Parts: sequence; structure tokens; C-alpha cells
Amino acid sequence: MSSHAATAPPDTGAPHAGPAPTRRRIAAQAAFETRAILRNGEQILVTVLLPLFLLVGLDRVHAVELDTSGATRIDFLTPGVLAVAVMSTALTSQAIATAFDRRNGVLRLMATTPLGRGGLLAGKVLGVLAVEVVQAVVLVVAALVLGWHPDAAGIPLAVVSALLGTAAFTALALLVAGTLRAEGVLALANLLLVVLIVAGGVLVPPAHLAGGWSHVAALLPSGALGDAMRGALLDGSVPVGPVLVLLAWTVVLGWATRRWFRWQ
Repeated sequence: MSSHAATAPPDTGAPHAGPAPTRRRIAAQAAFETRAILRNGEQILVTVLLPLFLLVGLDRVHAVELDTSGATRIDFLTPGVLAVAVMSTALTSQAIATAFDRRNGVLRLMATTPLGRGGLLAGKVLGVLAVEVVQAVVLVVAALVLGWHPDAAGIPLAVVSALLGTAAFTALALLVAGTLRAEGVLALANLLLVVLIVAGGVLVPPAHLAGGWSHVAALLPSGALGDAMRGALLDGSVPVGPVLVLLAWTVVLGWATRRWFRWQ
């Protein structure tokens, strides 16, 4: 009686079937989100060219009077323009992209893949952060050329403030994109950006706005982000109030997004 030993199938060198590790799937999605923004002419206009235009234009066109509280014009403007850059990507760009992905069924399809809903959202957030790095490099180089002298001790605080602002505005973007029709999101996201730039306390401190609106602007995420960035880069410290406002908006908007976001 003879016996046959079991043998393993030969190794052909072919890759094993199955999904990639979670971190690789998220990284691939983040890279896709980043490329999608940076290759889109309209998105480049909003995320890079608009903040750059504001920085150079407001610094050079002195017809617009600013109360800089003793700081140079470029030192005063740069923190607010960096805050605008965060808003343009985390709010406007992300809201529009997500809304049209939702309308076209992309969100529903991607949520059923191994990437999953959590991986898809993580990829979107990382994509936003990657674009913000590109924005920061462009704007910081331009500001330095124009004579900007930030408080070096406040740079880490400015990064933390930008992350808090990104969290709040990304939550707002997902809430809008997940509850409204894509065409409505397109109009609303652009309108929100313009209104917040003009009257949201981001370029001009809320305290400099007229009447009771100064108190309202201070409680908006735009005003809080602008004050946090100015505190960090002008004074080397961030007031507690703006940080609490940004955290509160992030929690509330995050809860609302989790509650009402629709994937299709």
C-alpha cells in the first residue's frame, strides 16, 4: 500500500488576489482626490489663484484701507489669506466634488468596494490636506517675496489652527454635499465662500466689523479661523476663544453630517 504526500501548489510568482491593505487603499484614494482637484481648472482658480490674487492685490492696492494695528500690510494680510485658502479647499472644492460624485453614483459605488465609507471619507480628508500643503507653499513663497515676516514661534500653532479649520469646513462641506442637489451645492458653496470672505471676519478681524455683526462674525468658523491664524503668525499665540469656536463647529457639523448625510 503506497501513500502520496500532499504537496502545495507551485508558486507561479503571480500576486495573490484580494484587496490591498487599508492604508494603501486610503492612500490611493487620497492621491486620486488630490489629482482631481489640481487637474481641474475651475478648482485651481478657487483654491490657488483666488487666495494668491487676494494676497498680492490687497497688499499692492492701497485704495483699500486696512487697520493693521501697527503691523505691516503683508504681515497683517497673510494669515487671513492662508485661512481663505483653507476655506476654499475644505469647503468649496470638497462640497462641489462630493456633491457631483454623489449625483453620479460614485459615492454609492465606492462605498460598496473594499475601500468602504470610512476609507472614502478618509481619502477625501487627506486629499484636502494635500491640496492645502500645495496652497501653503505657493502663498508662503509669494508672501515672503512681498516682505512677510511671520512670528516663527507661532508657525506650529498656525498649522494646528489650519487643521482645526479644515475639520470644521470639511464637515460643513460634507453636510451640504450630502443633503442638497449638486446644482444647489455648486451655487451655495461658491456663495458661502464669497460671503465669508467679505463679511465673515477672515480677512478683516471680526472686531473691526461694524456694529453687532462683529459679535456674529466672531462666532462663525471663518472669523474664528482668521483670528486663530492672525494670533499665531502675528503674536505667536492663539486665543482660546477661536479654538473653542472651531471645535464647537466641528462637533456640531460632524454630528449633523453623520445624521443626515445621504450617499445617493
